[in-house]
Amino acid sequence: MPRQYALLIIPILLVTATAHAQPTSKFPTIDPVNHKPYTESLERDGVKASFEMLAIPGGTFLMGSPASEKGRKENEGPQHPVAIKPFWMARCEVAWGEYDLFWEKKANEKPAMSDADKKADAITRPSKANHHDIDWGYGRGKNQPVIAIHHHAAMEYCRWLSAKTGKLYRLPTEAEWEWACRAGTTTAFSFGDDPSKIGEHAWIETNANDMPHPVGMKKPNAWGLHDMHGNVAEWCIDQFDAKFYGTLSFDKATLLPMKLPDKRRFGHIVRGGSWIEPPEKCRSASRDFSIIDWQKKDPQLPQSIWWNNADWVGFRVVRAVDEYDALKGLQSKITKESPN
Repeated sequence: MPRQYALLIIPILLVTATAHAQPTSKFPTIDPVNHKPYTESLERDGVKASFEMLAIPGGTFLMGSPASEKGRKENEGPQHPVAIKPFWMARCEVAWGEYDLFWEKKANEKPAMSDADKKADAITRPSKANHHDIDWGYGRGKNQPVIAIHHHAAMEYCRWLSAKTGKLYRLPTEAEWEWACRAGTTTAFSFGDDPSKIGEHAWIETNANDMPHPVGMKKPNAWGLHDMHGNVAEWCIDQFDAKFYGTLSFDKATLLPMKLPDKRRFGHIVRGGSWIEPPEKCRSASRDFSIIDWQKKDPQLPQSIWWNNADWVGFRVVRAVDEYDALKGLQSKITKESPN
């Protein structure tokens, strides 16, 4: 059931565009020298991991779904033009091979050596949940997607990753996520409108065998991103507001529309659908958000701000080419005292 929150709206910039503008990579300008794919490598106490970051072009597009789209919910509209600056996005969802370097305590861990490692180690990390297996029995293989973590945990991982690498990593905004998922398309899915083809591109309720699968096994979209539909749903920075789209301009493209998260534990947006859901929940414009029921299996009081029982939710990271001022230094405001 949708919940309403008192939210902080980021100041927006406007650029001329029509409400019927088609996706384009001409706004803003892309610098091909500094904006190209790369591989990020991590190491902690001799354990190594890496992940690929893909260069996502900037441009304008119509965010949301048309009223005629099958499976559409009212909160996916009205459609509105949005402008996105270029950024990098991880080719795949964050896997345990990467996340374990952040949170897991190692008995023989060596003291941090570099300044970056010292800054990263200063980030608060979760302790092991005492009421369930971290991976909920699906395994923690290095390519198995991270599941059942709170929005706070995903935000703190990004903060740790930023300190560790010296690059500013974060969760995508909802607008960035949809832009990247669509990859220049205007159809219900990045591969077209026919849901019968989704099995080639996504793990969903009909082919996942009741479990999440290792990342990158299905066909990518046109920009090389895997699992944007299905497998695990993905956290975005934004706090949910069912009526937010209606407050935006319909004749000018809004640059990065979003609502900053506050200190509430729930109400954060997830995108992409998951392995437990039907095709219509995995469309490019489909939206969902966290609710208190996602923590109902946690017997601790207060309940954890790190772990939950949403074993269908994970995340992936992005990095801006030119970070928005409103997102510089952004970190989770959630604490153990935070309200639901």
